[in-house]
Amino acid sequence: MAGHIQDRWYKTTTGPDHKPVKERSDRYGTGLRYRARYIGPDGTEKSKSFRDGQKRLAEKWLSKTETDMATGQYVDPRSARTTFQEHAVKWVAAQTSDIATRQAVEMRLRLHAYPHIGSRPLGSFRPEHIRAWVRVLEDTVPAASYRRAIFGNVSAVLTAAVDDGLLLKNPCRAESVKAPKPSPTRVKPWPAEWVFGVREALPGRYRAGVDLGGGCGLRQGEVFGLPVDEVDFLGGWLHVAYQIKLVRGKPVFAPPKGGKERDVPFPSEVGAALAAHMTVYPPVAITLPWCEPDGAPVTKKLFFTNSDGHAVRRNAFNLRAWKPALAAVGVIPVPERGERHAKAPEHGMHALRHFYASVLLDAGENIKALSQYLGHSDPGFTLRTYTHLMPSSEGRTRKAVNQVYGEHGSRDHGPGTAQAA
Repeated sequence: MAGHIQDRWYKTTTGPDHKPVKERSDRYGTGLRYRARYIGPDGTEKSKSFRDGQKRLAEKWLSKTETDMATGQYVDPRSARTTFQEHAVKWVAAQTSDIATRQAVEMRLRLHAYPHIGSRPLGSFRPEHIRAWVRVLEDTVPAASYRRAIFGNVSAVLTAAVDDGLLLKNPCRAESVKAPKPSPTRVKPWPAEWVFGVREALPGRYRAGVDLGGGCGLRQGEVFGLPVDEVDFLGGWLHVAYQIKLVRGKPVFAPPKGGKERDVPFPSEVGAALAAHMTVYPPVAITLPWCEPDGAPVTKKLFFTNSDGHAVRRNAFNLRAWKPALAAVGVIPVPERGERHAKAPEHGMHALRHFYASVLLDAGENIKALSQYLGHSDPGFTLRTYTHLMPSSEGRTRKAVNQVYGEHGSRDHGPGTAQAA
C-alpha cells in the first residue's frame, strides 16, 4: 500500500533504550483519530480522516483509492466537492461560441438548472438527481424544444466535469435518464396569399424584406443586415455574409448563424422588387460594432433602415410592423383596444424561409441544394425539417404514368382488353 494510516492520538518517540515508543499525543481522545494519507496523481498529498474504531474502514478506503488510481477511475475528493454551478460558470466563460450564444446558455442554466441542482457537489451526482430535475422541467417549461436545449446544456457541463476529472460518469447519459422528447409539430408553410398579403400590409420601407425572406430564404437578421455590395443584380446571385443581431440589447454586425456564409440564387423578380425599393428608400451607410458591443466598428450600406435612418431592431420591427401586418391579413387576431397582439412564434419572419423551402421542394429542387441555400450546416437537418413537404413517390409515379399516357392519347381499357390479356 503506497499510502499509510496515521494514528493522530499517538506519537512515536525514542525511549531510554533508544527504541521507538508510542506515547499519547496532545490530541488523544479528541477529534478524528485515523488519517488515511496518499499521494494523488497530481503529486500532492491527499487525506481523509476517520473516527476511533474505524481503522479497518480507513484501510479499505485507502486501498480502494489506490485501485481507482491504477484503473483510471480516480476522482479527486476535493475537486468533487465543486458544485455544479461553480463548474458551470467556468465552463460557460471558457466557451468559444459567439457572445449571444453564450448569453443564451448562461440564461438557461441560471433560470432552470442552478435553482435545482446548482448547489449539488459534482461528486455526489447520481442519475436519480437528473431524473428528478427533468421532471421539474416537464412541469415548468412548456416548450419541448426549449427543454431539450436546457438538458443539452446541463449534459455538456457534466461531460466537461468528467473530462476534467471531477466526475466519474455523466448521469445525463445513464440508461434510466430520458432526455426531453422533441416536439412532434411539423412545419406548416404559409400559403402564398399570406406572404403577399403581409407584404402589402407592411410599411413600404420593409416590403422588399418579404421578397428576400420568401424568395431567397434569408433569415430576419440577414435581411436587415444585407449590404448593397453583397448583391449581384446582373449575375443573379447574392452573398449572405452579414446579419444584424442584438447582444446585451445592442445591435451589432455578425456573421450568419453558425458562421456559415453562402451564395443564394437571386431571382429576377426579387431583384426588381429590391431595385424598386432602392429608388424610394436609398441605402444608408450604417456603422455597428463587429460581433460584440465593444467590437471594432464596421460600416456597410444597408438596404433596410428604420424611419430614423438607423439599423432595424428586430424587437421594435416585430412589435410595430410585423404583428400589425399579420393581424391585417388575418394570420393572428386583431387585438382589443389597449391589448397587445397575441404571441405567434410560428408566424415570425422565419415563416418566409419555410415558404421558400416549400416552393423549391415543390419545384423539384434537391435537399442538398436547399440546405446550402438556407445556410444549414447539415443537409440531414434540412431533410428532417422538410421531408413531409417533398412530393411523395406515389405522387411522382402517378404524374409520370399519366404524362406518358397523355402524350400517346387515350386508350380503351375496358373489359375486353382485360380478357385478351
